[in-house]
Amino acid sequence: MIFRQLFDSVSGTYSYLLASRAGGEALILDPVLEKADRYCQLLRELDLRLVKAVDTHLHADHVTGLGELRDRTQCITIMGEQSKADVVSMRVSDGDKVTIEGLSLDVMYTPGHTDDSYSYLMGDRVFTGDTLLIRGTGRTDFQNGSSRAQYESIFNRLLKLPDETLVFPAHDYKGDTVSTIGEEKRYNPRLQVRNVDEYIELMANLKLPNPKMMDVAVPANMHVGLHQEELAKQGLALSARDAIASLGRPDILLVDLRETGERAKHGTISGALHAPYPAIAESLKPGGMLREVAAATGRRVVFFCAFGERSAMAVAAAKNAGLANTAHIEGGLDAWKKVGGPVVQG
Repeated sequence: MIFRQLFDSVSGTYSYLLASRAGGEALILDPVLEKADRYCQLLRELDLRLVKAVDTHLHADHVTGLGELRDRTQCITIMGEQSKADVVSMRVSDGDKVTIEGLSLDVMYTPGHTDDSYSYLMGDRVFTGDTLLIRGTGRTDFQNGSSRAQYESIFNRLLKLPDETLVFPAHDYKGDTVSTIGEEKRYNPRLQVRNVDEYIELMANLKLPNPKMMDVAVPANMHVGLHQEELAKQGLALSARDAIASLGRPDILLVDLRETGERAKHGTISGALHAPYPAIAESLKPGGMLREVAAATGRRVVFFCAFGERSAMAVAAAKNAGLANTAHIEGGLDAWKKVGGPVVQG
């Protein structure tokens, strides 16, 4: 496995690059905007293809690199379903899995630092975001934070993991790089409390100043979505209502870009062809499935995904591949459901 822990000294942020092999798919956790050049250089050096970028929560101390990496690599952006970010490609919830070739991360909802805080468990290690830090815990005094919720997340979720589980947080300000669940149980001063009330009192008396970047980072991180308006201006987008009206038309081919787990969880549209987004480039090449189907049928390919971000990128990829007769459903299945579009479950 390829594993790199990357550090931004300005914000004290750790980002993590993961892949199962050289030449394969990669995932990055908690990227920082100013480090995008470094990430892309490392991807080239390690011969990796970034397919997913994940934020553990809406950060207040740095501007996320999600949008920049999406624009540079056409990767899928991922946050928790509670996130206030305007648009990401995929929203996950507790119990889901985030997968790339050869690797799988279990999604754990661990609110408290913020109401959209998640941790990601991968085998012998857990990426705890700002929920559990090395010899500390994330503050709980803004962004709908809750000391009570954080106590539950830490004591009843994270500390239930095996003691030897490696802890990789999103931040550290002392130079520590890794800990274990067992170490934190024994030596983390904020965890030496007898009950939740003691923890709430401890957190209430920290009286920390706001992060220096908070007034810049939070608004910026709430607006990371790919702008879809330009495709609509070019006639390359269908509103959800127009897409519903086109159901059953022989000249339209609906293509679902979501992953199998998303389809099982949220349903799909009857008659849609399944072509997961990570393989879109292969599918659009001469001889590729989508290219051949479009050529054989003459139908207009209309992509859709969860929220419209992957489908917008697919339209651009199709254009670059020489397949012009495409469009996407603005807002994805989310918009489709909101206006009463029929969905097949199971």
